[in-house]
This record gives sequence, structure tokens and C-alpha cells, in this order.
Amino acid sequence: QVRLVESGGGLVQAGGSLRLSCAASGRAFDSYAMGWFRQAPGKDRDIVARITSSGGRKVYADSVRGRFTISRDNAKNTVYLQMNSLKPEDTAVYYCAADIGNTLVYNYWGQGTQVTVSS
Repeated sequence: QVRLVESGGGLVQAGGSLRLSCAASGRAFDSYAMGWFRQAPGKDRDIVARITSSGGRKVYADSVRGRFTISRDNAKNTVYLQMNSLKPEDTAVYYCAADIGNTLVYNYWGQGTQVTVSS
């Protein structure tokens, strides 16, 4: 029902910045929460950040707090992940996901975008 498309991934050197975007299809984008996840080679998929429907509440994984910022533009049906001070350990496939019921259960997922941080 909800289609999510990530973009903005790429190759960046350690200490650099990258901004990911996730465009959502459909209506009522401003009624549900969104999250960013990542999966590194050989590891589980972990949550990176979450943002409420209005953008008023944000939470971050300990590993990215202070370096990453999640935001959304409901007029554009888009959620962003600004990544600063990138480290090689940030290398992963990054996914956006939608929590339609606002229950911390993510119902829809994007295809992912690769982020590679070189040292």
C-alpha cells in the first residue's frame, strides 16, 4: 500500500557527510511514523533513527546520536537522514520504513541504498 524509495547513498571518506532521502507514495504521510535502519555485512538489521508523524519527536541509536539527524517534509512525502562525521563502521545498506499504526511495528520497507565510508 505504501511504496518507499531511498536515494542519496554512495561512497564517502571518513569524516564526510551524506544525506539520504526516502520518498513515500500514497496519502496520509503526515499520519504515521518513519524510521531509518541499516544492515552491515554479517550483521543484523538495526534501527538507526525514528521520527514521529509530525516530526516533533526523534530517537536515535547510541551509535549515531550526535552525528545523524532524521527529519521529514510532509508536504513532499519525504523523510531524510543527514549523516555527518561518518565512520567506516557506518558502512551498510540503509533502509527507510513506515510505521503505519504508530506502534513501533514497521509495515513497509524500501529497497535500500548503499552507504560506503572509506578510511
